[in-house]
Amino acid sequence: MKRFFKTLLYTIFIALLLVQLYPRPKKNVSTEAGSNDIAAVHQVSADVMEVLKTSCYDCHSNNTVYPWYSTIQPVAMFMGNHVDEGKRELNFSEFGRYSVRRKYHKLEEINEQIKEGEMPLSSYTLIHRNAKLNENQKLLVANWAESLRDSLRKAYPPDSFVRRK
Repeated sequence: MKRFFKTLLYTIFIALLLVQLYPRPKKNVSTEAGSNDIAAVHQVSADVMEVLKTSCYDCHSNNTVYPWYSTIQPVAMFMGNHVDEGKRELNFSEFGRYSVRRKYHKLEEINEQIKEGEMPLSSYTLIHRNAKLNENQKLLVANWAESLRDSLRKAYPPDSFVRRK
């Protein structure tokens, strides 16, 4: 039995060493907020922006702050996939490029997911404790998203929110 565990540990160790040879994903790092960033195209208060940057931007923007362990496989793969998926769903750095209908829908999703506690993900807040939203922050972001949706609704004709075939 002792030999089995020893062999198992060696096998795991060798597998972890070999997986380090797997190429790491390209880092999601930009030096500045672009002209399509949500704060550049819509009014975002400093309080809301602070919450978005602390709790959302790592996965939902073009600039991720990577911890030291993000260079170790398989963590690098997991984080790379997670960030790519988050940016596909919602990218605050590219929000200005979204259609009015898509902006409206994404703001509705932000509101729902924040209120239901689905975002930020618990796997993220487990390590990034400061990203966990308290009730006041949830309300702040939800109210901001709803207010921005209202302003879009007033600024554009109703057919802007209808999916075109």
